[in-house]
Amino acid sequence: MDFFDILISILGSTIRLSIPLIFTALAGLFSERAGIFDIGLEGKMLAAAFAAASAAYVTGSPWIGLASGIGVSLAFSLVHGFASITNRGNQIVSGVAINFVAAGLTVVLGQAWFGQGGRTPQLASTARFSPITLPGVDAVRDVPVIGPLYANVISGNNLLTYLAFLAVPLSWWVLYRTRFGLRLRAVGENPGAVDTAGISVTWLRYRAVLVAGFLCGFSGTYLAIAQSAAFIKDMSAGKGYIALAALIFAKWKPVPVLLACLLFGFLDALANFMQGKSVPLIGEVPVQIFQALPYILTCILLAGFIGAANPPKAGGVPYVKER
Repeated sequence: MDFFDILISILGSTIRLSIPLIFTALAGLFSERAGIFDIGLEGKMLAAAFAAASAAYVTGSPWIGLASGIGVSLAFSLVHGFASITNRGNQIVSGVAINFVAAGLTVVLGQAWFGQGGRTPQLASTARFSPITLPGVDAVRDVPVIGPLYANVISGNNLLTYLAFLAVPLSWWVLYRTRFGLRLRAVGENPGAVDTAGISVTWLRYRAVLVAGFLCGFSGTYLAIAQSAAFIKDMSAGKGYIALAALIFAKWKPVPVLLACLLFGFLDALANFMQGKSVPLIGEVPVQIFQALPYILTCILLAGFIGAANPPKAGGVPYVKER
C-alpha cells in the first residue's frame, strides 16, 4: 500500500470517527452559548445509542431507532434543565449525575431485556443506516487524486454523516442570522439584559438544552446503528468529553468546531493506524500518545499559548431574577 492509499484510508476513518464529535460538540455549543454547561453530553450520547439500538432491533427500522435515540436524549436534557435551570442546581453536578445514570442504566436494562451482558443483539443490515453511493463514483474513480477522494472519502458514507456536515452551516445560520440565535447568545452573556427586554431567560435556556439533546440523539444513534451494528457497554468511550474539548478548542464557534472535531478524529484515526507500527529513529509509538493529544492541545489553548478561550460570561451561573 503506497502513501496515497494510506492517506485515503486515514481520511476515510477521520470522517467516520469525527461524526459523533461534530454532533455532540454542536450540542454543547447551543447549550453553553445559552449559559448552561453540559458535562452530561457523554451520558446523553450513551443513552441515545442504547435506545436507538434497542428500538432498531425490535422494530427493524433505523428511523424508529433514530426517533427513540432523540427522544431519550431529549428526556435526559429535560432532567438537566429541570435541575440546573428551574431549580438552579449546580450544572456540573447535574451533568456528571446524568453520565453516571446513563452508564449504569444502559447496562442494567440491556442485561434485563436481552441477556447479553449489557449489550444489544446484532442488528440486521436493514435496521441500520447503510452507506450511500453518490452519483458519478464509477465515472471518476480512476481519475488521479480526485477519483479516490470522491469514491472513498466523500462517497460511501451513511445519511447521518452528511447530516452532521450540514448541521455545521445550519448551526452557524441559526446562531448568527436568526432572532433566536441572537437571543441565545445574549442570554449566555447577560441574562439580566435579556430579562429586562421582556424575554424569558428560562424558556430560552430550556430551548437550548433541548437542541443539545436533539443533536446528542443523532450522535448516539450514529454510534449504535450507523458506525456499529449494536450497542456495546460504554461504547461512547469518552467521546462526549472529547467533544467538549473540541468545543473549547474551537472557542465556541460552529465552523472552528467542525475543524477541531476533524482534527481530533484525524488523531484518533492515526492512533488506530499506528498500532504495532514503528517510526524511523523512534520505534513503536504508544497509541495513548495520539489519544491524549486532543486533551493536550486543549490544555495548551486554555493556558493561553494560542489565544484566549473565553466561555460565555454567564456560563455555569444560575440566573436569579432581580425583584
